[in-house]
Amino acid sequence: MSSILTNNGAMVTLQTLKSINKNLATTQNEISTGKSVATAKDNAAVWAISKVMESDVKGFKGIQDSLSLGQSTVAVARQAAETVTDLLTEIKGKVVASQEENVDRDKIQTDIAALRSQIDAVTKAAQFNGLNLLSNTETAVAAPGSNQISVLSSLDRSGSGVASSEIDVTKADLGVGAATDGTTAGGTAATAIPSLAAGGTSAFMTVVPANVTYGTTYNIESMAGTAVAAGDQVSYVVRQGDTAASVASEMVNRLNFVAAREGADVTFSISDTDPAIINVTNNTDAAITGIAAGDVNRTTGGTAGGGLNLLEEFDVTSAEGAAAALAGIEGLIQTSIDAGAAFGSVQGRLEIQQDFISGLTDALRSGIGTMVDADMEEASARLQALQVQQQLGIQALSIANQAPQSILSLFR
Repeated sequence: MSSILTNNGAMVTLQTLKSINKNLATTQNEISTGKSVATAKDNAAVWAISKVMESDVKGFKGIQDSLSLGQSTVAVARQAAETVTDLLTEIKGKVVASQEENVDRDKIQTDIAALRSQIDAVTKAAQFNGLNLLSNTETAVAAPGSNQISVLSSLDRSGSGVASSEIDVTKADLGVGAATDGTTAGGTAATAIPSLAAGGTSAFMTVVPANVTYGTTYNIESMAGTAVAAGDQVSYVVRQGDTAASVASEMVNRLNFVAAREGADVTFSISDTDPAIINVTNNTDAAITGIAAGDVNRTTGGTAGGGLNLLEEFDVTSAEGAAAALAGIEGLIQTSIDAGAAFGSVQGRLEIQQDFISGLTDALRSGIGTMVDADMEEASARLQALQVQQQLGIQALSIANQAPQSILSLFR
């Protein structure tokens, strides 16, 4: 049945042409934007995932900046620590030279003082953006970790949310500033040693972890029993980040320094069984009087000095002073080497993390592109096919619209 009111062929053709035009518009949009999923209406699930990943990429870009800043800061500290190590090595050479009798010790002492001043200049200048990792002289008792800085290193996404990861950098202290001993009584720090046999060794002092807080001062007021002059005080003020073992190590260095300076034939060392216990060994052929418990005590309220402040006591103008400097320099060099090694290790870790974050960011961007980017080859082929279909559709619609004209022949 033919009808001049209803053209079914034209309606079918028109619907087909509308569908072709819609697909053509979608393809043209993909080509113009470069994305197959440009908005949430294109594919809500894929769009949501891509936006989360894009936010992570933005976050990782900030992390790369943080790692770059941290790496630069640590690099400055490492370079300074290595320079200080070289300067201390030069001082050691001067100290060794001062052991000879036929040398001008006054001039050697002048050279040592100049090198000590250079160490002070290096440590003070070793800052990046105002942060100096070679300065650990906070003056307040703080929670553990106060001698550390944290460098933002990663974002960890899980089902419960996002958490940040950090790389901790522990400060060192290679300054030469003097310490101020505490004045408030804090208790004894040793058990009396009545006597030491020839060649005998005995526990001398135990560092208690509970007392390793900033400003606690370990004092040895007199070591007359070990042939060290009475009243010749040896002390160490605890700084942030110290442990019982590190305090004991610092005390051993200072005790051996004073013993050598005073000509006492005794040696102080760390116990083989506990790194917080200090032993004293009698190196003479006869027994000597021990150390009174009251001569070894603790005080509080002190101010920590620089980690190399023992340099201030180096005086090689006498044979005894030269011997003391030789006994003390090794510990200072080791302190500087440990600092440089620690900074080098952290710098290497920061570089590895930075490379990883860079690669991870590239992988995330690639993943996002895989989900939302348009396949331009496919889009191009589809565009041409749809354009041909559109032209054919227009032709078919024209033919369908001409069909009712055939009815006119019935009325001729």
